[in-house]
Amino acid sequence: MAKVRLEISKGDEIRFLSHLDYARTIERAVRRSKLPVAYSEGFNPHMKVAYASALSVGVASRIEYMDMDLSEPLEPAVIKERLEAQFPEGIVLRRLKYVADRTPALMAVVNLSVYCLTVPVIQGADEAQLKASVDAFNKAESVIYVRESPKGRREIDIKQFMDCEVTAVLKESAIELGVCIRMTPTGSVKPSEVLAALVDMYGLSVKKESAFIDRLDLFITDGERRITPMEVV
Repeated sequence: MAKVRLEISKGDEIRFLSHLDYARTIERAVRRSKLPVAYSEGFNPHMKVAYASALSVGVASRIEYMDMDLSEPLEPAVIKERLEAQFPEGIVLRRLKYVADRTPALMAVVNLSVYCLTVPVIQGADEAQLKASVDAFNKAESVIYVRESPKGRREIDIKQFMDCEVTAVLKESAIELGVCIRMTPTGSVKPSEVLAALVDMYGLSVKKESAFIDRLDLFITDGERRITPMEVV
């Protein structure tokens, strides 16, 4: 048995694909590639692949990570060639490496997501006004957001999941927001929820419904040092 870690992407072409459909697309490509992928035992065996973190519908990602178990090792170049021949447009295999079989699961160790939100600015809003809204959010010790779901309403303190201050860069008719979000055992917050708080609570003059959200990277961090899953020995 051999474990391969892949660094892949979810491009703009498939940003509206759900995580489940994204995973099914990848697993279909793996089957067609004829790689010796391992399957679980039991009545309903499933392919042994695992992902770091699910993406919300409408969010693209420059870098995603997945682990795949093979029943026998192959040269990395062979794996890459076979998968690239089967991946559809929008999924790019950037690199891969073998990791130790006992390497902790991606979902158990990846705990930081970095996003870029590109949002159209409402006509008439000036740069000073936009930055004042972001500054006010950054200075707040607590930002309570009400998350509504089929299970009901739940209050979340967004700031407990923020790893760094939100950055803002004005580019023509849009603003680019840099957001770093922690993923913890007790939960996390979505970048769209951070944006909603900026607009609804701090008056950021943007069209939040037209935001383009891209995940730039995923990290393993202890609060001082960041490493990517590909740097795990």
